[in-house]
Amino acid sequence: MNLADGCAVVLRSDRLGEVLPIAAVAHLRGASAVFGLELAPPSAELLVKQARTEPVVLVTSDLDDPGARALVAAGAPVVRTPEPAGAALLDAVAVMDRLRSPGGCPWDAEQDHDSLRQYLVEETFELLEAIEDGDRAAMREELGDVLLQVVFHARVAAEHASDAFTVDDVAAELIAKLVGRHPHVFSGGDAGLDAASAEQRASAGVHDSTSQQHRWEELKQVEKRRESSVDGVALGQPAVALAAKLVQRTRRAGLPIDLLPDGDDTGKALFAITALAKLAGEDPETELRAEARTFAANVRAAETAAREAGVETMTADDWRRYWPTA
Repeated sequence: MNLADGCAVVLRSDRLGEVLPIAAVAHLRGASAVFGLELAPPSAELLVKQARTEPVVLVTSDLDDPGARALVAAGAPVVRTPEPAGAALLDAVAVMDRLRSPGGCPWDAEQDHDSLRQYLVEETFELLEAIEDGDRAAMREELGDVLLQVVFHARVAAEHASDAFTVDDVAAELIAKLVGRHPHVFSGGDAGLDAASAEQRASAGVHDSTSQQHRWEELKQVEKRRESSVDGVALGQPAVALAAKLVQRTRRAGLPIDLLPDGDDTGKALFAITALAKLAGEDPETELRAEARTFAANVRAAETAAREAGVETMTADDWRRYWPTA
């Protein structure tokens, strides 16, 4: 005996709470009984029996629920609640809330912004290494570790006695920044996400990635009310990256090349090399990191070759003998 027309199992998303899909509306309106919301379902056997005579809808978040299994086995369609991209981020926030709450993890509960700084730096460099290695699995893991730092800091900030903010505040500020700095993409500026017209893109002066980069810096300068072309440059970044960023900023501001540091001492010489590389369109930080990684690989290869040859303590001649050739 078939089920009555209109019977269905509506699969609710735990992440989205009481949100139900539009596709379920017709079933809900035509049902003689809706179980799983305010009305508790009967036993699986009685549920199916009722569904054979009248349209019944079961709302559940678990298809392994006995009633859901019985209805599906009897032929009821499953109407799923689609989750938007990024829905799993809600789980990450919920897990962090649990870890920081009473009964959670003592270590997580003790951390603050200062104690977490070292992990932010470490995880960022581990992600950079995964990108350089082209290791997709490692990238996925390390991106999660960097995301953890964001969620962790936002949760700590929410507990602050004064000037507290939440992860939603962090997301809202990011959205406003991205929209506001891409007027050639979004027509509503900070207020909207509608697509910009061709005329709006043209008026913004953005025609390619290069013009967009310049426009981004212009908008940032106005937004941050910066008084100097080097305001906002993170002075704590690695020295080569810092020098390259300063060169990039000052050249855009029209600083002549002859005013860039130049000299025989180590600091000025390194800055000059960095400046020349940046002005040539290269990324000196990336170039130096690549060369350093190649050097480290050559050291390991020479040590391995010497060890396999029975050499325990390497002399200068041994290093030359076992050094990899191009």
